[in-house]
Amino acid sequence: MGLHGEELTFGVEEEFFLVDASGQLVPRGPELVFGTEERGGELQQELIRSQVETATDVCRTAEEVLGHLTRMRADLAASAAERGLRLLPSGTPLLPKSSHEITQKERYREMADRFGAIARSSATCGCHVHVEVADRETAVRVSNHTRAWLPVLLALTANSPFSGGAVTGYRSWRHVLWSRWPSAGPPPMFVSLEHYENSVAAMLRSGAMMDRAMLYWDVRLSDNQPTLEFRICDVAATPEEATLAAVLIRGLVNVALRDVADARTPVIVPDEVLRANLWRAARDGLNGSCLHPESGELVPVWAVLDELMAGLRDALRTTGDLEFAEGMLARLRSTGGGGDRQLAAYRTRNRVTDVVDELCV
Repeated sequence: MGLHGEELTFGVEEEFFLVDASGQLVPRGPELVFGTEERGGELQQELIRSQVETATDVCRTAEEVLGHLTRMRADLAASAAERGLRLLPSGTPLLPKSSHEITQKERYREMADRFGAIARSSATCGCHVHVEVADRETAVRVSNHTRAWLPVLLALTANSPFSGGAVTGYRSWRHVLWSRWPSAGPPPMFVSLEHYENSVAAMLRSGAMMDRAMLYWDVRLSDNQPTLEFRICDVAATPEEATLAAVLIRGLVNVALRDVADARTPVIVPDEVLRANLWRAARDGLNGSCLHPESGELVPVWAVLDELMAGLRDALRTTGDLEFAEGMLARLRSTGGGGDRQLAAYRTRNRVTDVVDELCV
């Protein structure tokens, strides 16, 4: 429950690659966006012409989120199929020689000019979760309380082990690539909203960001909605996994709101340690290890997830999400995360095209 007992609304944005029958990226994202009828939610162009983005309506339940995500993927996939194309939910492209053409919008052209190869090679797909936190000062404090859990959220959603047709040795290569942006990474600890805004202003003055929309921290305050936005996740292989990330993040925000109200001190993880732990989570994924947020000991990701669930259980029960979350986590214990499943599909015949066939909607 929220600070005053109300149910927090939330929503999810997903980015996808557009590929041909063989799995190569195709620069027809704008065509697909303009040619697909919107039945709720929103379709958007992205920096790279071979990408598209969906955004759900504002939701109150896991069922609503899952329904929106499932329908929007199906609609986009059907529209793509009419054009001989497929929708690929992977954090990075799977095949080499893929198209990284910049979408012809003035802002995107300026980004490509200013940031060079970082922009032109930033073909990555993430999943962003917005959770209602209307007061911006409170949102900054919630960010402080949730940042220590970012590595386990990354490990849970890691779904990008390939790059250019090769195995990278990481479960989330997207995270590694995205970290090259000068405004990316985990948010610092902030003492106030003023501290947050002063940091953003300084980054703008430095030229590390072209505008406030380029604030790419893993958690940031939305400038357009009364929400806190979590940007740590790879795009999920399935709508169910994206919904799982969303309900766990909403649970974290609910608990953080309670902790803020009770003036509890957040777990403080130094920036350099948090970055190291995010690297470890990106490398190992769900079945690997990461540093425990409080003890700093290297432990299995599943042990941290179990502890996270113990802390969220009451909040998830209150919002009606507990049964869904427990069921999905049980499924992932059996099947492995998205990155693990991509690698399993590849290892059958050592063909990346098998992974494409496994993933495409």
